[in-house]
Amino acid sequence: MSLWRSASDALDRLVVAICIGCILVMLTISFVGFLYMMTTGAALSWTYSLARLFLPWIGLLSITIAFKNGEHVAMAILLNRLPPRAGRLVGWSIVGLIGLFGALMLWQGAIYFLESTQIFMVSDRFQVSHRWVAASVPISGLVLLIHLVDGLALLEGPQESDGTLEQLVPEADDHPHLRESR
Repeated sequence: MSLWRSASDALDRLVVAICIGCILVMLTISFVGFLYMMTTGAALSWTYSLARLFLPWIGLLSITIAFKNGEHVAMAILLNRLPPRAGRLVGWSIVGLIGLFGALMLWQGAIYFLESTQIFMVSDRFQVSHRWVAASVPISGLVLLIHLVDGLALLEGPQESDGTLEQLVPEADDHPHLRESR
């Protein structure tokens, strides 16, 4: 396996961990707001505003995860229905267009990040720079570009799993309560 492919695989694992972390932070913030409301009867005004700042990161980074793992079945079906030579040509064209998209995300996203001067008013005492959200665009573009080292393999449909996700989420067959209900 090449050094670039190993770097792409490691980056994908890091991006998965970051997305899981963002989801857990969002859930924690929402749960704190829920507990506060249940305890006091009043709502915390900042929980929704803070939690939603993680959505662009989750959404854009999830695109790179799906791309890396070949989770776009329509592409695989299209390429499999074409004659082999045409399929390779269309496949490389798609990879090229995705590369262009990643480059545009990196370039325009960097400009967007550098020109972002607004502040999100989460609460009267807590403010977050708009750059937090803006940074998700060029970073996702860079991740897409790094994943291009896999070439046409990115378009072949779901790839073999390295077992990382399976270790985090047990199969239903392995869960004793679900086995008993069958």
